Amino acid sequence: MSIVCRHQTARSGVNESDSYQEANRRAWDDLVARNSVFARTATDEECAHPLVSLDSRGWLPGRVDGMKVLCLAAGGGWQSILYAAAGADVTVFDLSPEMLALDTREAARRKLAVRTVQGSMDDLSVFENGAFDIVHHPVSTCYVPKLEPVYREVARVLRDRGLYISQHKTPTCMQISERDPRNRYVLGISYYHEGALPAVADTSYRESGAVEYLHRWESLVGDLCRSGFVIEDLTEPRRGDPKAKPGHFKHRGMFTAPFVRIKARRIASQIVSHEPPRLWVPDGAQDQLGKSDE
Repeated sequence: MSIVCRHQTARSGVNESDSYQEANRRAWDDLVARNSVFARTATDEECAHPLVSLDSRGWLPGRVDGMKVLCLAAGGGWQSILYAAAGADVTVFDLSPEMLALDTREAARRKLAVRTVQGSMDDLSVFENGAFDIVHHPVSTCYVPKLEPVYREVARVLRDRGLYISQHKTPTCMQISERDPRNRYVLGISYYHEGALPAVADTSYRESGAVEYLHRWESLVGDLCRSGFVIEDLTEPRRGDPKAKPGHFKHRGMFTAPFVRIKARRIASQIVSHEPPRLWVPDGAQDQLGKSDE
């Protein structure tokens, strides 16, 4: 396969006046410079069975040959390389030029076709409507203040019945601020916190230098449904280890799920009813139901 590793910058991608975007771009560029685990590229063993490496739950189709895949906020040379190795037509979109450079480097090394585009996940205007069959979106929505613009853009660039696989930090994960002397984890941040999260003592699931935001379940799930998606499955990837010692992220992972992974389907023709739902009950049972509320 010929090498196609074009780097493109979305015209309205990163606005220099948006300090959270600039901070997050620097934070992820720095993770690459420090050879962070978050900048780990796909291995030969993973590329030998790319769909197995990408999809332990069986959410993807059996084959992705020729499918147009957007790896959203997924720079780093992992998802894009695996999809390309499986035969997909891959575009990777990310805020960090250094993360995208890993995709370009690995694609060239493996003689795979990958297109890279730099920009912010809440503005995909560089892409046409219905341009993709699959959008694969790893943990990253915590770096934008609002989820609805992200979901709306994903819905726009996905074809009807297209697949959206995303993973997010849970609200509780973002609420934890510290570990007390009895090794209990403290919810020190309000569930209804608005704006950028404050610095905290427990940084197990925080990235150094990044600006992060808490998204409530009504936004993580509700905004997804309101944007034209139907949720087909939801899991909480386990990150805990009962043998882990206090202070290790796997110890904290035993007390609260840090992530939620969602499989959703874009349904362009979805009909939204504004009538209240009706519950059918057998004749005569309504009186009993009324009495139970007294």
